[in-house]
Amino acid sequence: MIGLLGSFHCMGMCGPIAVSLPLKERSWATRIISGILYNLGRILTYVILGLIFGMMGMGLHIWGIQRWVSIAIGGIMIIGAGFPSILHRAEISSGFDHMLAGFKRFFGRFFGFRSYLSVWMIGLLNGLLPCGLVYIALAGALVSPGPFSGALYMAVFGSGTLPALLALALLGNIISMNFRRFIRKLVPAVIIMIGILFILRGLNLGIPYLSPKMDPVKQKTEQVQKPECCQ
Repeated sequence: MIGLLGSFHCMGMCGPIAVSLPLKERSWATRIISGILYNLGRILTYVILGLIFGMMGMGLHIWGIQRWVSIAIGGIMIIGAGFPSILHRAEISSGFDHMLAGFKRFFGRFFGFRSYLSVWMIGLLNGLLPCGLVYIALAGALVSPGPFSGALYMAVFGSGTLPALLALALLGNIISMNFRRFIRKLVPAVIIMIGILFILRGLNLGIPYLSPKMDPVKQKTEQVQKPECCQ
C-alpha cells in the first residue's frame, strides 16, 4: 500500500527521470524494454537495501530491542505524516546536499549513453537517491525478522511503485495533477496507519498477525536442549 499510493509521489519526484530515459530509438519495443529495465534496476537496489536493513533488524531482534525500535519508528511515522512541519525543521542541511553533488553528477553521466545498460544503471542509482518514501519502507525492513524478510519487504514495496512509474516511462505524463493531488492527500493517512501497526507490533499484545506475542530470549532458551548429564 505504501508503494502503490506513494508511487504518485514518486511520479512527481522521479517522474522526470522516467520520462527522460536515454532510449536507443523511439519505438514502442524500446520504450517497453527500457521502462522494464529501469524499474527492475530500481527495485533491485531496494531489495539490496532491504537485505542490509533486514540483517540489521535481525541483530536488533537478537539483542531483544527490536520491539522498542518498532514502537519508536511507528511514532516517528505518525509524527512525520501528521505534523510534517515538526520534522521539516530537522531536515538535513545543505552540507549533505553538497556531499550528494558528486553522486548526482555521476548519475547524470548515464543519460549521455543511449543503451539498455545505461538505462539499467540509471534505475540502480535512482534507488539510492534520497527519498522519504523509501526511508519509510526501509523502516519496515529494519523491524523485519531477518535479511530475507527485509529483502522481500522492499521487493513488494518496489512492486507497488512499478505500475505508475512504468506507465509514466511508456506513456509520459498521463495522469492529471488533480488526481495526483487527491492521492497524495491519502498517503499521510496510510503512513499513519502503518505507524500504528508498527507500534502495535512492538507492544507485544499477543494478537495474532497484528501484534503477535514474541519473547526471543525465552524462545531461544527453549530451543536449547540440555545434555543428558544435566537432565
